[in-house]
Amino acid sequence: MDRMVRLHADRKQAFATFFMRNRPELELLNRLVGCKSHGSRLDIAILACSKGAEVYSMAWAIRSKRPDIQLKITAVDISKEIVDFASRGVYSVARRGDTFADQDGMPERSAGVQRNTDRDQNAWIFERMFHQEIAAIFEVEGSQAQIRPYLKQGITWMCGDASSSQLKEVLGPQDIVVANRFLCHMQPEEAKACLRNSAQMVKPGGHLFVSGIDLDVRSSVALEMGLRPVTDLIREIHDGDQSLRRGWPVEYWGLEPLDDTQPDWQTRYASVFQVGDPEPAMDVELAEVEHRGK
Repeated sequence: MDRMVRLHADRKQAFATFFMRNRPELELLNRLVGCKSHGSRLDIAILACSKGAEVYSMAWAIRSKRPDIQLKITAVDISKEIVDFASRGVYSVARRGDTFADQDGMPERSAGVQRNTDRDQNAWIFERMFHQEIAAIFEVEGSQAQIRPYLKQGITWMCGDASSSQLKEVLGPQDIVVANRFLCHMQPEEAKACLRNSAQMVKPGGHLFVSGIDLDVRSSVALEMGLRPVTDLIREIHDGDQSLRRGWPVEYWGLEPLDDTQPDWQTRYASVFQVGDPEPAMDVELAEVEHRGK
């Protein structure tokens, strides 16, 4: 059934998202960042950033654990309208049916915040957050929640196409590239090309986050490019986004149950991959000796 659904589905992009969408994924991100030395710089590109929920969730997760890191995030989406909305970092906390969710008589700007927050959503964008997290990440006033200024620092917003071969030159090498939950909306060959393009943006030894994609596409490109699956929290991350798991097998974006009896199961079900080998750090004294020898 799943294969038939994927074969005949009318695939299209959407802006639906959630804050704190996959908690095990954020935990793995922090474990990877935990290996960085004190005060070091971390470059992250988040492709198809949509309304910014994933961007701000990752920024908060990193800054909460490693405030010493010089965090540089480039958030990219093909829609200028949605990039402009995400960059402002203002969302409506109103649920449908709330008294102040009625847009009659709302100022135009407030109505726009409500409209864009709800765009393509079939559930509340904050539904996976705890109240303490909302208080930590947002300044809430009335029906609007604004991202706290310290979380917006170091984030650059850009309108761009994740499948463009020129994006690598524009962004420069990245420690982490996040290509989550949009490749499933592409036809398989188009998704493969975009995934290859995304992997080529990662520094040697860096990491590629890629969930929300046809598993045959992901495993095929991973084997082709020699991407190494990160198995830490592999099961937890696979099951961590409840909306993807609920969609299988009747939605093309649904995620099949993890089956560890398959010979290539780690490559098939990993959502995070290491790209290439880290470049060896040359010993400083050895480098000086070599320099003097020349």
